[in-house]
Amino acid sequence: MPNVKIFSDSTSDLPGDWLQRHDISLVPLYVVFGSETFRDGIDITPSDIYQRVEKEGTLPKTTAPSPGDFVSAFGPYIERGQDIVYISLSSKLSSTYQNAKIAAGEFPEGRIHVIDSLTLCSGIGLLVMKAVKLAEQGLSSEEIAVQVSAMRPQVETQFVIDTLEYLYKGGRCSGMQHFIGSLLQIRPVLKLVDGSIIPAYKVRGRKEKAVQQMLDNALADKDNMDQDLILVVHTEAEEEALKLASILQEQTGARKVAVSEAGCVISSHCGPHTIGIMYTRKLPVH
Repeated sequence: MPNVKIFSDSTSDLPGDWLQRHDISLVPLYVVFGSETFRDGIDITPSDIYQRVEKEGTLPKTTAPSPGDFVSAFGPYIERGQDIVYISLSSKLSSTYQNAKIAAGEFPEGRIHVIDSLTLCSGIGLLVMKAVKLAEQGLSSEEIAVQVSAMRPQVETQFVIDTLEYLYKGGRCSGMQHFIGSLLQIRPVLKLVDGSIIPAYKVRGRKEKAVQQMLDNALADKDNMDQDLILVVHTEAEEEALKLASILQEQTGARKVAVSEAGCVISSHCGPHTIGIMYTRKLPVH
């Protein structure tokens, strides 16, 4: 058993069999419909969310795990002598990171390292898999935290939203933007910069055009890509994701290009048929 236990939250959207194989633990965020609260990926699935939104016409809210949730999750591993590296959803998008820091303060200093991923979804997953690899190599929790933190600016996360409806209902897109965007069929391609979501560009026309633009951008950067792992993430767009993964595998020669389905939190904010490409750039050589 490695001396370091790797933790993340449910927004890291890694395939379930990877979590089991590498003994990665997740602390779930919550999805809230009115007075009902569900744990992401445990009590509710993305398809449950889409069905309820279609039926009720309102989006759920998502909330961070409490400091108490983290204390309960971390405690057993600290007691059995393992140190912890926890990689969280971007602090600019959620209070998850802050609550994990509060919980870490309840344990002896240096036993838990909490890292703000400054990204979301499988972008977090890329950092988690790097941490797993380092833990398997026998590095200490502090060494892992230093190396993973250095990798954060190298994570490239872009995704195409199929419908502005969820962004609009969630208050992330004004009524006028939504109206004009729907009218002109504008597809926003979003990216993460310093932990915040920004529009990378807008493509007019069919979604396929926006996805092709995202793919072209990724392939233009292929010489800088870390060859270990590229992730294609989707919400109810598996066929499209598999096609993208196949092209990326062929064009980049990466050791692994994997497809992952986004969980409830990402689905609640982006809606169905969202698709993204996430990879890590090679660290600059000094």
